[in-house]
This record gives sequence, structure tokens and C-alpha cells, in this order.
Amino acid sequence: MKMILNGQKKDASDLSTIEVINPATGAVIDTVPAATIEDIETAVGAAKAAQKIWAKVPVYEKVEILMKFLSLVEEHKEELARTLSDETGKPIREARGEIGNIPIAFKAFSEKAKHLYGNVVPAGLEAGQDKTILFTQREPIGVVVCIIPFNFPCDLFDQKVAPALLAGNAAIVKPSTDNPLTLCMLTALLAEAGVTPGAIQVLTGRGSVMGTPLCAHPDVHLVTLTGSTEVGIETAKAVATNLTHTALELGGNDAFIVLEDADVDLATEELIWGRMYNTGQVCCASKRFLVHRNRVEEFSRKAVMKISAIRCGMPSEEESELGCLISEKAAIGVEEQVKRTVEQGGTIILGGNRKGAFYEPTVITDVPKTADVAKDMEIFGPVVPIIAFDTIEEAIEIANASIFGLCGCVFSKDIKKAFRVADSLECGGAVINGASFFRSFEMPFGGYKFSGIGTEGVMSTFSEMTRTKSIVLKNILE
Repeated sequence: MKMILNGQKKDASDLSTIEVINPATGAVIDTVPAATIEDIETAVGAAKAAQKIWAKVPVYEKVEILMKFLSLVEEHKEELARTLSDETGKPIREARGEIGNIPIAFKAFSEKAKHLYGNVVPAGLEAGQDKTILFTQREPIGVVVCIIPFNFPCDLFDQKVAPALLAGNAAIVKPSTDNPLTLCMLTALLAEAGVTPGAIQVLTGRGSVMGTPLCAHPDVHLVTLTGSTEVGIETAKAVATNLTHTALELGGNDAFIVLEDADVDLATEELIWGRMYNTGQVCCASKRFLVHRNRVEEFSRKAVMKISAIRCGMPSEEESELGCLISEKAAIGVEEQVKRTVEQGGTIILGGNRKGAFYEPTVITDVPKTADVAKDMEIFGPVVPIIAFDTIEEAIEIANASIFGLCGCVFSKDIKKAFRVADSLECGGAVINGASFFRSFEMPFGGYKFSGIGTEGVMSTFSEMTRTKSIVLKNILE
């Protein structure tokens, strides 16, 4: 598969390639170009020129082009879903759901784009301004680099590319090397739909090679990145020299808090959605299960029963509910983290075994609040570490002890207690009586502390991707 540079399908300038592997089978699906510094210069130069043209396209015409794109997505939806499942290892039903989110997101951002009104400051609101009127307008920020991780590539393509284009920016997509194929296909469909050549491009290649040169380019005006905290910090350092804007959605270690009066049946049902979806590879998945000591036995028993009923299998099979991790390397990492948790006091009561890129759903009890996983060790896999607590204050203390603050959740039949906990959590989103894995396209999504800078969503992304200009009509009134 090729990159899309300045409206054309392109190989790398030196013709080097990277193999894309199906993590479930180990088979090579396809290859993509390994972009060079020369390719980065080509992409940024094209984006800079095209942005000035694309910005002049009226918003309603931009929306019409994106609606044509959605028609093309509909035509190719099964091919897109199959590609996403094969290169990511997520069950085909989940892949279809992610492709199905594309029209929801693009339509929502399109509606918002039609209502990006400015403000007017009339004369006489402050002393000395009796004859002057001021108004504001939103302008594109320029060239936007969209760095997209492996776990939900299409959902995050939606969150970044749709508002970037609708705001009049040029977007350069940098997908994960593990699974770039679906995003290459989507970028090609946007170009086919009529986006100005160069205003939408995709560069494929290893982040370790091209990440810093791309982000630190002086003609890049915003880097919007979803990824690990380590990569986010490296990116922030790389762009600092140019004072380039950043929007960073990074790691998380969300607390799932079950109070003594909670509905444990509901909590364990939400656990399936909130921890096992996408084989646990979710930034805002619940990753630390804080359960009142009097309910630990019941919670553990019901969790094991419900998790054991999940149909694990090859991602391509229709009946599969849980697939594999993005790579064998990732699965080995989870295996090592589980081993460390056991060494620190935990007891495995379900799972704990790996085969290639597949890792069994795993439940660990007796995890002490001093264990790494209880604080800052984010396990990106289908693992449920259960930590007992005695008081609400202790639960809040454990939850807030982490360097991360993406999301969290609390279960209780007493809404006042639940709200008290939610209000006390040091994180960007708190869910009451539901798993922390909750992200609508409308909401502003982002974290506190080491979980990121800025927010994403229909409510807030345009603020990240535009500049505000004030135009003053000085002494316009007599």
C-alpha cells in the first residue's frame, strides 16, 4: 500500500518498505513505505501550500466533500473492517463497529463547523471604548500533524482529521507502524472525495525515525497526538523550539471503584465492556479495580464467571468476542507485568497464560495497594487486578496516588456517595455506575497530570485547531 502525498499515491523516496503483520497469524498482510526525511519535506511543503487553498473553500462545500467521503466509506465498509481486524487483531465485530463510527463523528463535527461563530464586544462596555466595536473570528491554525495510535486508529482519525479539515487546516496523518493500512485507505478516500491535494496526506514509517523531524518541522503548527506518556513528553520537547501547539492524549491507569453498597452484578457486567473490549488495549479502560473489602469475594467470583463466558478466538471469526494483542511483543509485556504483580503479592485466579500475541483474560486478587499496578503501571491488556479497601477515603487516596489522571468510575446505590467520589477523583472524566471506558464524540475528552494536555471532542477540538483573531473597528461610532 502507498502513502498519499500531495494527492498522489507514493512510495518512499528511497523505495524502502515496512511489513505489516497480522498479529493473530503472523502472516504478512502488505507493506507500506518507510518515509524518509525527503518525504517529510515533500509532505509538509505540500500541506503548507494546499492549506491556503483549502482554507478558502466555504464551510458548506467542505461539508459536502466530507459527505461524499462518507458515501465512499459506506461502499467500502466491509473491506475497511476486514483490513482493520486483520492488521490490529481486534474481533471483526468490533472492527465493523469502529468503521460504523466514522459517519457519526464526521457528521457531528460538520454540524459544529457550521456554527463556529465569533463574538462581538459592543461599544461602551469599558471606559474609553465608547466609540469602538470589536469582533472575533476563528481562523485555521495551519498544518496539523495527526499522530494516531494502534488501538482505535479509525476513531482517532475521526477525532483529529475531521475537525482539522473542517477548520480549514491541512492534515498530515501519521499512523502506527503496526497497523497503518486502514488509515491509508481512509486518507485515499478523502482525496478521492475532493479534498484539495496536499490538504490531506498520510506518511507511513517508524516513529523513532520520522517522529521528531516531522513534529519539529517549523512549518507544522499543531501536533495532535494520542499515545503513551513517554512519546507525548518526547513530542512536547521536540516542538518546544518552534512553540508549536500540542494536544496530547496520553496514558492512563483508571480506577474502577466499587463501594460497599454497590450493585456488584452491574459492576461486573460493566467490567466486561470496560476492561475486555479491544483485548484491554484502551487508554481509558478501567485498569485498577478498587473493591470494598466486604464485597471482594463476591466481585471476584462474579467477575471470573462472566469473563470465563467470553468467546476468545481468531479475530476474523464472526463469533469471536476477544482477539489478540497488537503484537507478540505487546503480549510478552503484559505477561511480564502480570508476573511482577504476582511477585508483589497478587494471586491469579483466572488466566495468566500467553500464546503468541494472544493473552488470556486474567483476574488477580490480593493485590496490595503498594503494588506497581495499584499506582503507575499501566497494563495494556485484558487483566483485572483487584485491590481491597476499607473506607471511601482510602479508595480515593489509592485512586489519586497515580501519576495518571485520564478517567475513573465509581459504583454505588447512594448517588450522593458516588458523586462525592467522582468529584474527588483527580482525572478528566468520571463515570457513575458505569466503566470509565466512556467516550462520546461530543464530550471533551482528556486527562489530568501525566495523562495529557488539552481535550478532544466536538465540544472542544475546534478551539485546539483554530486561532482567535480580534478585529477592532476603532472610533467607528460618532
